Amino acid sequence: MEKKNILVLCTGNSCRSQIAEAYLRYFAKDKAHIFSAGIETHGVNPRAIATMLEDGIDISHHTSNNVNEYMHIPFDFVITVCDNANEHCPYFPSLGQKFHYNFPDPAKAIGTEAEIAAQFKAVREQIKEYCKNFVKTQLH
Repeated sequence: MEKKNILVLCTGNSCRSQIAEAYLRYFAKDKAHIFSAGIETHGVNPRAIATMLEDGIDISHHTSNNVNEYMHIPFDFVITVCDNANEHCPYFPSLGQKFHYNFPDPAKAIGTEAEIAAQFKAVREQIKEYCKNFVKTQLH
C-alpha cells in the first residue's frame, strides 16, 4: 500500500496540531507521512510537550511550520483541528479528503497550574481518540 500524505492544520501549529501529528504518526506507523502546520506559527507549546511526555511521546523536537511550506505536497487528507483553521484554510490544488474537528484550545485554559494541566490532558485524550479512530477508518 502506498503511504498517504496527511496534513494536520491549526491556527498556530503550537498545540493541538502538534499533538495530533504525534498521535497520527504513532497509530499510523508506516502507513502515512504526517505533517502539521499552522496558518501562523507560534512555536511548540511547552505544556503540549509536557502533556505528551506524560503519555510517553516526545514532541520536543517538533517544529512549528507555516502551511505555505507544504503547498507542493499532494495531500490525501487534510485535517483541521480548530474552527479558525477550517475557515481560513488555504486552497490546496491537490486536496484530497478534508476532515474537521474543533478541539478546545488548551492554550487558552485559565486557572491554577493543575487546572491548566488537566485541560491539556483532557484535550490530549480527545485528540488521541480521534487520531486512533481516523487511522482505523481511513488507513486500512
